[in-house]
Amino acid sequence: MEQIVNLHIEKLPEGVYLATSDEIPGLVAQGRTVTETLEIARDVAKKLLEAQAERQAQPNLKTTEDSFDYPLVIGR
Repeated sequence: MEQIVNLHIEKLPEGVYLATSDEIPGLVAQGRTVTETLEIARDVAKKLLEAQAERQAQPNLKTTEDSFDYPLVIGR
């Protein structure tokens, strides 16, 4: 089952990107590009959700439906 997690991504003054999530406490990921940051955030989210499942503390996340909105980031 796939779940949807909303991320907040910001570009830091140092030129790297930082991703956090209000839905998964402790999720913090940093990368040189948005794509790299998203990949790292996905791995961190999976590990945090696995740890929460072991403690029986699953967050209430939306599951993917037949359709949903997704922002597509395109570089130039």
